[in-house]
Amino acid sequence: MRHLLSTADLDRSAAVALLDTAEELAATQSREIRKLPTLRGRTVVNLFFEDSTRTRISFEAAAKRLSADVINFAAKGSSVSKGESLKDTAQTLQAMGADAVVIRHQASGAPHRLAHSGWIDVPVVNAGDGTHQHPTQALLDAFTVRSHLAARAGNAGPRGADLTGLHVVVVGDVLHSRVARSNVDLLTTLGARVTLVAPPTLVPVGAHTWPAAVDYDLDAALATEPDAVMMLRVQRERMSSAGGGFFPSPQEYHRRYGLTRDRLARLPDHAIVMHPGPMNRGLEISAEAADSPRSTIVEQVANGVAVRMAVLYHLLAGAPAPTTQGANL
Repeated sequence: MRHLLSTADLDRSAAVALLDTAEELAATQSREIRKLPTLRGRTVVNLFFEDSTRTRISFEAAAKRLSADVINFAAKGSSVSKGESLKDTAQTLQAMGADAVVIRHQASGAPHRLAHSGWIDVPVVNAGDGTHQHPTQALLDAFTVRSHLAARAGNAGPRGADLTGLHVVVVGDVLHSRVARSNVDLLTTLGARVTLVAPPTLVPVGAHTWPAAVDYDLDAALATEPDAVMMLRVQRERMSSAGGGFFPSPQEYHRRYGLTRDRLARLPDHAIVMHPGPMNRGLEISAEAADSPRSTIVEQVANGVAVRMAVLYHLLAGAPAPTTQGANL
């Protein structure tokens, strides 16, 4: 694996290998000393043109726990705000000794452009580009689903298992969600069945060609007894105004598409509740659902560090996956 730009680029064996590596690395994080020497002497640059808290800190923690040096580069207050191009910025960072670049950009396709332009010659990780892809979020979501539900699906797991036989319902602002796109690609590659649920105004043109079912009725979708329900954040900042004409009101959206206390109670006992964060409590998800014992939202954040460690490991240290007994650890 040279770059990680999209979950669509991962076949089943590559995805499972990343998840298996993440599982091994997650096991090391319960030790008294969590830092590993694997990437000592390497430099990872977090190149963020869009605001982020969880993703940037998660990548920083992942790199540091593998003993890499980290440079955090934010567009605000940098030469980018003075008009420097992506090309010039990237070449400057490589000249400073970057061994990998993690990029978040508001323009869909920017990471792909960076990786294949010839401007730099280091691995590129897409940390979210426009409304296109967010592959490490999908990987940590799949890791979370697998850790809770793979055994239920009859797989010999969680290690080595895919998600065959599981049903995941993804609910909300699919139109603006790179998380939804990435998860549809990855979850179906791993064998899960995915249903997208949203108001018609928040379903992208062409979504019916994705490898997922599309439904406009949340209650009907939940009646199919899904194994996991993933609530998407309503991205009001990407809408022209509060609500943006995409739905009548926040109250109406919550009534029709929010994971309320009543809907939570109707889920199967084994079903988990997911959210990529940050949450709009009272809009796409109720406080009762967000804080319920079946919620994996905080766990997803923790899993993100292990998954991003695995991605950096595969890109900079190479396969095969490490073991807790291996010399690399």
